[in-house]
Amino acid sequence: MIYKRSSALFTAAQKVIPGGVNSPVRAFKAVGGDPIFVTEAKGAYLYDEDGNRLIDYINSWGPMILGHAYPPVVNTVVDKAKKGTSFGMPTEIETQIAELAVSMVPNIDKIRFVNSGTEACMSAVRLARGYTGKDKIIKFAGCYHGHSDSFLIQAGSGAVTFGSPNSPGVTKGTAQDTLLARYNDLDHVERIIMSNQGEIACIIIEPIAGNMGCIPPVKGFLEGLRSLCDTHGILLIFDEVMTGFRLAKGGAQELTGVNADIVTFGKVIGGGLPVGAFAARAEIMNHLAPLGPVYQAGTLSGNPLAMAAGLAMLTELNNNPEIFKSLASKTEYLHHGIANALDEHNITYTINRIGSMISVHFAEGTVVDFDTAAKGNNDTFKKFFHGMLDNGVYIAPSAFETWFITEALTYEDLDETIVTVQKVAKTL
Repeated sequence: MIYKRSSALFTAAQKVIPGGVNSPVRAFKAVGGDPIFVTEAKGAYLYDEDGNRLIDYINSWGPMILGHAYPPVVNTVVDKAKKGTSFGMPTEIETQIAELAVSMVPNIDKIRFVNSGTEACMSAVRLARGYTGKDKIIKFAGCYHGHSDSFLIQAGSGAVTFGSPNSPGVTKGTAQDTLLARYNDLDHVERIIMSNQGEIACIIIEPIAGNMGCIPPVKGFLEGLRSLCDTHGILLIFDEVMTGFRLAKGGAQELTGVNADIVTFGKVIGGGLPVGAFAARAEIMNHLAPLGPVYQAGTLSGNPLAMAAGLAMLTELNNNPEIFKSLASKTEYLHHGIANALDEHNITYTINRIGSMISVHFAEGTVVDFDTAAKGNNDTFKKFFHGMLDNGVYIAPSAFETWFITEALTYEDLDETIVTVQKVAKTL
């Protein structure tokens, strides 16, 4: 495929935007070449500035669970925009989406909407600290919770691919209050807790990791975290920015049967517009201003366009729960097709999959944490990425990202993707 216009646009962008992109993960530094500039998208396809059609497996990094330009979402946003885009005052639709979200997700009574997943996770940790009166937090190597200072200690995906995991600009004090654990290693978490007894406010985790590729929790891991938190008076935060409303109506809590104390959301909950949220039981949420002392605010939080898009999306998912089974079946079909294609050419790989999230790791053995994910062959991934792209299939330009499956993908699209993998595998 030819990408002359995308290359020209990238050259122009670099003169006025740092690195030419407004989020580092969009760059191609990890794979080489210039990023693709998109002009429009519909259903399962992207259309770039050079007129190429690409089958999309990132779907705006997760929110397009029903496909791009999904009519019920687009139509409601257009209708709302005609009445005003932001008021900085309460609107009825904020209550409507809050009521729906609370009805869909286990173990939450109240929810507050913000503008991004980063803001949701940052606010959740502040709330946990304010509620418990403790300062330290535990996070996991390879999990990414946004670019707030507390989270850029061995963060996953973009931070690993494009910058320093321990980012400059993060103070030593912040770093000292962030305790780093190994994903899927319950004994390690317990040792950290015992070394910091009475000081830990919360454990924050992606219940199904997606920022070091897709990595599900091993049996008993989340249950063990829940037990440790109960024993030591620690709040358990599930970062469901990726998994919320994607893996099930009630997200990872419903899927795993493990309840968190605070849950954060993003992506799907906004229907493609910038929305995040955090939620918990009333006794915790009531510590937020204006009811309690923990301050959090946002001028555009709950703006009518974002709330309209999110309400339309959640309504579709709530009314059609079979979508989640359909997505899982499509993802399983793709998994087997890719595995057969790579096996045919004796490629070393591991595929992780859960629901509509899937990753191909070019690594030996199981991939269960950041260290094992990092052992993947990045040179093989680069060749794989560009081979797929040159044949009209767009996956994330980083080995540390999950693929997101959309219901708009047909089995013909999946077959075309599998054939492409077969073709590319010959070159690896």
